Amino acid sequence: MKEHSKRYPPYLDLHPVMKVQGTVRLPGSKSISNRILLLAALSKGTTRIHDLLASDDTMVMLNALQKLGVHWTQEGDTHNYTVIGANGVFPNHQADLFMGNAGTAIRPLVAALAVLGGDYTVHGVARMHERPIGDLVDALNAVGAQIDYTGNPGYPPLHIMRGHIHAQKMQVKGNVSSQFLTALLMASPLAAQHSDVVIEVVGDLISKPYIEITLNLMARFGVEVVRDGWQRFTIKAGQHYVSPGLVYVEGDASSASYFLAAGAIAGGPIRVEGVGRNSIQGDVRFAEALEKMGAKITMGDNWIEAETQGSLNSIDMDFNHIPDAAMTIAIAALYANGTTTLRNIESWRVKETDRIVAMATELRKLGAIVEEGQDFMTVTPPVELAPATIDTYDDHRMAMCFSLASLDGVARRGAAMRINDPKCVAKTFPDFFEAFMKIKYEDLF
Repeated sequence: MKEHSKRYPPYLDLHPVMKVQGTVRLPGSKSISNRILLLAALSKGTTRIHDLLASDDTMVMLNALQKLGVHWTQEGDTHNYTVIGANGVFPNHQADLFMGNAGTAIRPLVAALAVLGGDYTVHGVARMHERPIGDLVDALNAVGAQIDYTGNPGYPPLHIMRGHIHAQKMQVKGNVSSQFLTALLMASPLAAQHSDVVIEVVGDLISKPYIEITLNLMARFGVEVVRDGWQRFTIKAGQHYVSPGLVYVEGDASSASYFLAAGAIAGGPIRVEGVGRNSIQGDVRFAEALEKMGAKITMGDNWIEAETQGSLNSIDMDFNHIPDAAMTIAIAALYANGTTTLRNIESWRVKETDRIVAMATELRKLGAIVEEGQDFMTVTPPVELAPATIDTYDDHRMAMCFSLASLDGVARRGAAMRINDPKCVAKTFPDFFEAFMKIKYEDLF
């Protein structure tokens, strides 16, 4: 897989454009890609993966698996890979693993390493060392894992040693990140060889659609989880991951949000291919939010289309189920009539940056009136957007979101945007700005 971090200059200037139209083929889903890579590595048999996301975050997982002794190959310059499964035991019992800022990679991998045991150091970039992992570590150490913090307690970097797992029952908090539960679910079959493993969620569980992705993919690799609502999950003893042979990665539904919003703001139709009504990703429900704002949405089995039907309406909505795509709604709110309220988005605070603070700061540069709370945000648009230089905080979604503010649309509000550090999109969508250029009627560069 090629390096994706040097594709863009230090900043990118975007000029106002009134109309967008076209079709975008989405890159593979990050959430699905990294889950499939780990499941394939832990499985018995060889897995061929088609349409894997090519990005910094998947490169982090591929490199980590390689250091753990898992053999994989890429088919030429394609997005297709072959992973030779290690049948539940990583060949290398000692490794130093750099995980960048990839939450979808570090959390499930930490759980698997803790259950299997060995001598591993796990670390990342500076921001990763500010992203909480304490709830997952507490859950694992409580059942006999031996994980030590080598920096600030509750955060990476970590030292994972060989423990004595007795994992008949585990508990984990669900209100900070659903990735903690995903990590325990994916690691549980490794600990459930002689007795059932029960995982209980303490408190409310956020981002439930991401757990649906986890359960769906585990089933494809031969492990069934019995679910009692959203509070109790049982993995029956004796199950093993077995390769399904060939798996396809869906297009990334979070990435779809930027292009669907572009269609809703500035004419359209814009069609995204790779996700549709049959998607296993919860972020396809972003289309429902756009529809509530007044956009016309059409769906097929493997595509979604959005176009403008006039000015957008403001909405007041709970976005706990789609926190990543919700960022795009905050930008669409700039083109709405009235004040839009995004609720239940506290998980933004522990992402690649504190996204509530970052979004509020940059939206105000455009002239929006923004109220921010611990778990909510309101956005009242200005009559016209002010030209602005947007800081991206090394956060791919900040760069992609604010590119939309260069669209004029029905409201004629678009303004010139300078996006600082555009290369941060390499985390999930290295070709984002090329794809964005193709739906506009003028060049970006």
